[in-house]
Amino acid sequence: MIDTATVLLRVLEHLGYSGLALGIAALIAVPLGLYIGHTGRGSWMIAGANALRALPSLGLMTLLVLLIGAGVVPPTIALVILAVPPILSNTAAGISVADPAAVDAARAMGMTDRQLLRQVELPIALPLVVSGFRAAVLQVVATATIAAFVNLGGIGRFIFDGLALYDYGRVVLGAVLVAAVALALDGALALVARAVTPGRVGRTRTRPDSANERVGE
Repeated sequence: MIDTATVLLRVLEHLGYSGLALGIAALIAVPLGLYIGHTGRGSWMIAGANALRALPSLGLMTLLVLLIGAGVVPPTIALVILAVPPILSNTAAGISVADPAAVDAARAMGMTDRQLLRQVELPIALPLVVSGFRAAVLQVVATATIAAFVNLGGIGRFIFDGLALYDYGRVVLGAVLVAAVALALDGALALVARAVTPGRVGRTRTRPDSANERVGE
């Protein structure tokens, strides 16, 4: 019988592994994405990162264990490689789609590249950046179960232990918990994405007013 404290512990461990990988991936991918989107150079890095996604995470982690030993490092590297591509590509795409007229106007006002990036391009890119994080979170949370393969904790412990003991109820519990955690995080990020995306109400309200002004003229 699995008690609630054990379930909570495994969930927190799972979130810890996932959060560590996502944090490292963000530190790598966001600055690179900002650079690529702002300058238009280095797009080969996006292609290279996407190519790495073809590597099987479990196989990669097993190879890393053989090379550097067991511990939290091998699964973290495997998860970081999985998380970087969506964050990198969406960040670069979000910056690159900034309205050229707005960018030119900002430059004409004397903004530096850093000010332009922070005050003009980044606010426009935020919805796509958050979308990239959502994709990365879903992939990492679903894949972080591999940490249990190298005798670490997390929700994957239920799955691997259940398979070893032929306790399929334990396996189902692990699968349900992974899905629940992924959906909860995705829902939270969906709210964030909605908050940083310009509302449709404001846009639809301005159109009839502008039309009436034209008719009045």
